[in-house]
Amino acid sequence: MKSPAFDYVRAGSTQEVFDLLARHGDDARVLAGGQTLLATLNMRLSQPALLVDIGGLDSLRGIERRGDLLWIGALTRHVEIEESGLVARHAPLLAQAAPHIAHRAIRNMGTFGGALAYADPAAEWPACVLALGGTMVLQGAGGERRVPATDFFQGLYTTALQPHELLVACEVPLLAPDGRHAFSELARRHGDYAIAGLAACARRSAGRLHDVRLAFLSLGDRPVRAQGAEAVLQAGPLDSARVAQADAALRAELEPFADLTHSAAAKLQLAATLMRRAVAALAA
Repeated sequence: MKSPAFDYVRAGSTQEVFDLLARHGDDARVLAGGQTLLATLNMRLSQPALLVDIGGLDSLRGIERRGDLLWIGALTRHVEIEESGLVARHAPLLAQAAPHIAHRAIRNMGTFGGALAYADPAAEWPACVLALGGTMVLQGAGGERRVPATDFFQGLYTTALQPHELLVACEVPLLAPDGRHAFSELARRHGDYAIAGLAACARRSAGRLHDVRLAFLSLGDRPVRAQGAEAVLQAGPLDSARVAQADAALRAELEPFADLTHSAAAKLQLAATLMRRAVAALAA
């Protein structure tokens, strides 16, 4: 299909972006990598009067270690995260997840911040930053604020981002010396949207898991933490009985959405399978 007519401005500064968003309100959309927005334009699911291209704002690009945090700019492309030595060392969960994002051509153009701001519940990055305990850095004309991932994702394609704000970066804690990360997802074909996926983090010592975080994707209207299963897994020594208890807790707390090809019961079974795989990886 063909997109509707729209005006286009390539912003030269964040202040220009804020001015344009304030002036045009709901008629304006921010263009980053364009891998989602351009598709919705062509399908007439989005019909803005103005596209504000932020692709030239280099201050929103890059990966840096800042103290005990890894700072990832919103315009950093998926492939840059996939190939980053800093990410592999300090946030390996992101490096593990990146190859699952669509296909190479999409990863070459799509942006980290664009995926987080769009908040697709089947996307990998929202679940990863939730598992990592990440923080979104938001900026508007009035200044900067930080929103934890737990509060940022609020529903289907809905976030805490205000109409005149930009997501400029995400900060995630560095991997602890005893930290472990594991990511896996199940899809009909590689590159398809996941039927179910899991981003998992924990610390391992003396045969036990601590600070367990299990964040599932493609099961609800946002990434979902399985806090009951997390509590069971970190309550004592890790053995087959504890994993079975965590499995039961997971099945009791998760209420996955069915989709066109998979029932809720099927998705719950897949989620339990992913959890068992993640626990084996975290404990290895």
